[in-house]
Amino acid sequence: MFFTSTIFAFVFDTSTEAAGGGLSDILHNPYFPVWRWFNLLLFVGVLYFLLRRPISEALRTRRETIRRDLINAQQERDAALAKLDEVEARLSRLNTEVETIREHSQREAVEERERFARATEEEANKMRMQAKREIEGAAKVARADLRRYAAEQSVRLAEEMIRRDIRPEDDARLVNDYVEELGGVKR
Repeated sequence: MFFTSTIFAFVFDTSTEAAGGGLSDILHNPYFPVWRWFNLLLFVGVLYFLLRRPISEALRTRRETIRRDLINAQQERDAALAKLDEVEARLSRLNTEVETIREHSQREAVEERERFARATEEEANKMRMQAKREIEGAAKVARADLRRYAAEQSVRLAEEMIRRDIRPEDDARLVNDYVEELGGVKR
């Protein structure tokens, strides 16, 4: 600003000197700011003329950048809201899923207890049946042993009775009867 006022002062000072120096006094008079306003307007006009296109381009570029940023921000906001809705939906489903899993695990626990009780009952029945078979087998063996023992005792008692009751002449007669029986069979 000082530079432009100096130029104007020089131009007007040289031309006013011929006229008697009155204009130079007006330019430097602090009560007459018209030349200062003219100087400012001229400076602003030159700046406007020189900087109009670059500033306009910069402002347009900035406006487009801001518009793109706003559009991107809106899209990101919409995406974030959609993701938030999705997360909230999953959270609401999560509670029902947790409840479903809890009910399912309780049902499985009850079924497992019932299955365990059935398996235990089946195992007890198998053990009873096996014990019964073992007892029956042992009883058969005991009966067979008892029969054998009884037969042995019967034979022994009969032998003793026969030895005690049979005399030698009865023995000879029995042998003869046996031999005759054998002789008759061969004929």
